Amino acid sequence: MSKLQWQPSEDRLKSTNMYDFLNYIKDSYSLSLGNYNDLYSWSVDNIPEFWASWWQYSGLRYSSTYSEVIDDMSRLPGAKWFPGAKLNFSENLLRFRDEQIALVFKGEYNQTRRISYAQLYNEVSQLSESLKNLGIQPGDRVAAYMPNMPETIIAMLAASSLGATWSSCSPDFGYKGVLDRFGQIQPKVLFTSDGYFFKGKKFDRLGTVANILNDISAIEKVVVVPFTDKDPDISQMPKAIHYQDFKAATGDKDIDFVQLPFEHPHYIMYSSGTTGPPKCMVQGAGGILLQQMKELVLHTDLKRQDNIFYFTTCGWMMWNWMVSSLAVGSTIILYDGNPFYPDPSVLWEMAQDEEITVFGTSAGYLEALQNLGSKPGQEFDLSPLKALLSTGSPLTEELFRYVYTDIKQDLQLSSISGGTDINSCFALGNPMGAVYSGELQCRGLAMKVKAYDEQGNPVYNQPGELVCEAPVPSMPLYFWDDPEGSKYRAAYFDVYPGVWRHGDFIEINDRGGVKIYGRSDATLNPGGVRIGTAEIYRQVEALPEIEDSLVVGQQWHNDERVILFVKLVEGYTLDQELQQRIKRFIRENATPRHVPAKIISVPDIPYTLNMKKVELAVKKVINGQAVLNKGSLRNPESLDYFSNLQDLQED
Repeated sequence: MSKLQWQPSEDRLKSTNMYDFLNYIKDSYSLSLGNYNDLYSWSVDNIPEFWASWWQYSGLRYSSTYSEVIDDMSRLPGAKWFPGAKLNFSENLLRFRDEQIALVFKGEYNQTRRISYAQLYNEVSQLSESLKNLGIQPGDRVAAYMPNMPETIIAMLAASSLGATWSSCSPDFGYKGVLDRFGQIQPKVLFTSDGYFFKGKKFDRLGTVANILNDISAIEKVVVVPFTDKDPDISQMPKAIHYQDFKAATGDKDIDFVQLPFEHPHYIMYSSGTTGPPKCMVQGAGGILLQQMKELVLHTDLKRQDNIFYFTTCGWMMWNWMVSSLAVGSTIILYDGNPFYPDPSVLWEMAQDEEITVFGTSAGYLEALQNLGSKPGQEFDLSPLKALLSTGSPLTEELFRYVYTDIKQDLQLSSISGGTDINSCFALGNPMGAVYSGELQCRGLAMKVKAYDEQGNPVYNQPGELVCEAPVPSMPLYFWDDPEGSKYRAAYFDVYPGVWRHGDFIEINDRGGVKIYGRSDATLNPGGVRIGTAEIYRQVEALPEIEDSLVVGQQWHNDERVILFVKLVEGYTLDQELQQRIKRFIRENATPRHVPAKIISVPDIPYTLNMKKVELAVKKVINGQAVLNKGSLRNPESLDYFSNLQDLQED
């Protein structure tokens, strides 16, 4: 049974944006709504009314209104949202032009930079003028191979002001990873830094960019932002120009925001690409804007006076999500570098110094802190911190306890889960609600999320397949180079026609909380019983000898057996005694079915560039199948450890 960890005081509850919105809906529709679950039920039963209300409440900036909210609720995929409406994404993020700080940037080797909303607007104005002079028009692709720095955001806003479609990769992507993505979408302009810093080392990227230019002929201009060197040598790239030279001299003038349809292509995002070339998911400006503002304002309780931070790169959707905080007028804290360099306190010292109120990170980061014995709450003044967000993988009950013991007691811990596919969340936080260990607080408003059993029936209080039964504005418009829509339908709609199947294994309980058990395509199936990998990770990674782990199923004698790979803390060995202790701990805290048939020590666990464990790639390797795309991995060499293991050939 999940333990109650936190609940807001009555005063805090009534001061939330969610509480204000609940009353707005009550008054607008003469309803009796007592709590979040009442509001959620109304929102999924009245989806067009919800989005019309949120359009009005959010203060969306637009030049033409809509003729209807959605043309056909039953069409999934393919429903059209807000036909007739015209707006500009950047105009909504640049609605403030005052002296409040918009962006704070810190990196491993850089002094703190602060940019006000007025300065941000002027910077975007100059860059927008330069892109316009270059001939950038609506629908042209503008891409970035950049660190998480202010110029990346400025370039995105400038491109979007003209209606260009934006896409980005972080500089830790190698040549093949970048080519697999940008090579498909053929951008006209590429923004890049000369390099980046990580763990105190400088990494050059101009050589990689030169190779990319040789293979992507569509790129007409490369704009180089100095980062590791003040004056990088770009003489070997004829299409390259320094950022300051490219930026128009004239600023301080109003931006001519191009007004575009609600579903105008704004972002191109990418699947992880661990099982083949990354899918290019095209997402609409209006849908992303409304959905992300809903999550930031209501579910995160973000306000103008907040300072929000998310540890991310611009190759992960959390960068896109975080940037939409500008529409609220909050201050965004940007950090680029290793979160443990020069020591594990670097982000928490920043949280103290910048008075961060919303701190976002990954479950893997919190687990690493716990393993190091870090106690940020004792070392730093975190009194302004009101919410901690975690995503990337399921947050274990033990990590919930760690946060409330060693970081802060009076804190909304929001484990959130969604996907790059929708650039947002299916389940996330509720600032009006209680936090229970191991649970996501709620399903998102107007997200008709359910868990299906193997027969396609909704189930509660037992694991099932995560589905969404109704359209959502931020679902992809289409996949790039998929004119018939066959790739799009195969990705989400082939199993349950007309219902989005996301690929997560979840459980929804009676109070509306959600547990994530891992990817459903990596779900274990020993003896025909489905088991989520997160249930095993939760036990194994609580042991002090285990630094990391990975669980997969191996086809064996017409069945599937559970294989557990462990990366041990330095100084430990996987002897018989430790193996038996691991198995006993899993059996006692989960079930006998969760106990692995084999436990094997490996020197490293493979991760994607977005720091997600790649269970599917390892499963392919141990079952003798080819892994087509290693370029999406942060540590591709680690896959070699799993090939031809003698232990896997034995009973």
